[in-house]
Amino acid sequence: MKRLMRGAALGLAAGCALGLAVQARQAQAPQERFGERVEVREVLIDALVTDAAGNVIVGLDKSDFDVRENGKPVNLTGVTFYSNRRLLEGSSVAAKKGIRIDQVPEDRYFILFFQDQKQNSLEAPELLQRQIDAGRKARGWVAKDLLPNDWVAVASYDNKLKIHQDFTHSREDLQRAIDDAVQGKDTENNWPSRISSQGNPSLIAGLPRGNELRDRTATIYDGIRLLAEAAGKITGRKNLMLFTNGFGRVETFGQYVPDPRYYPPTVKALNNNNVAVYAIDLVPIGTQHTLSDAMNQLATDTGGRYFYDVVNFETPLQLAAKENSGYYLLSYRSEHPAGKSGFQPVEVRTTNPELKVRARKGYYYGP
Repeated sequence: MKRLMRGAALGLAAGCALGLAVQARQAQAPQERFGERVEVREVLIDALVTDAAGNVIVGLDKSDFDVRENGKPVNLTGVTFYSNRRLLEGSSVAAKKGIRIDQVPEDRYFILFFQDQKQNSLEAPELLQRQIDAGRKARGWVAKDLLPNDWVAVASYDNKLKIHQDFTHSREDLQRAIDDAVQGKDTENNWPSRISSQGNPSLIAGLPRGNELRDRTATIYDGIRLLAEAAGKITGRKNLMLFTNGFGRVETFGQYVPDPRYYPPTVKALNNNNVAVYAIDLVPIGTQHTLSDAMNQLATDTGGRYFYDVVNFETPLQLAAKENSGYYLLSYRSEHPAGKSGFQPVEVRTTNPELKVRARKGYYYGP
């Protein structure tokens, strides 16, 4: 008699944007002569739902969503709304639906990530100037728009990943860290003796220590992947605000193609750890460049957004914060052959065609 193998997935804690965990267990099926190896996973997908003007929609439930795998609708097991609470204050819809504001999780997470442009300063000095301007506007956003329950971290990449500031509410610490990131200063805050133990959410606690961080982040893909894995230890949707001029592989004919060595594992790490990329193009306004396709794909594949021809770098930060003022966590169960791995596309819509939905394009399953 063959054994019927089933994996039961335990959902990540509340607030996960797209979380995915599997805990295998064995069960004997005494009345079956034949069986198959199957893993059952609980899939968690975060969905941003807005109207045409970009306003977050409040009060939706399971009947308002249409989620499909391979074109077939799935049965949602839960729909939970997460908000910064200010969105719900005075909301007639929230009152009508009986939403208790004091029970809605309100922490939000942003990572300001600067791809250092000093190495391009001789060939393209305008990129460095744009980076400096982006840092100035980011400091303004921190000073004016940060909410009390917003956690923000600051990182940069030149030839290695640097964490200039771990997650904090402190505006002063963040502004200082943004200056350091824009100037490309080295950091030494990931040595064991210098890691804070205050109990705050932390990127540094999940990253390699000391020189190992440098050695394991030889490419920006490595830096983003390790950053995503460290962020995955924190409950909730994380928003990676990536200031960059683009990176990736360009073919002989000048077309961007995802690098099969680096792109798939990077996107997998971002999606599996609930990190959405908001790519903010540092290339000057009106400049056509091949790597814009790379940034757009990275943002689309992770449920984020690509900003180009940016006049004011404060605007993308404000827009990202606005649309993350509330989102829905959708949960359902899905089966896949045990031992197999792959990418499962998922379509998320609402039954109201006038509403706009942005969610991840799917999830990875398997070992």
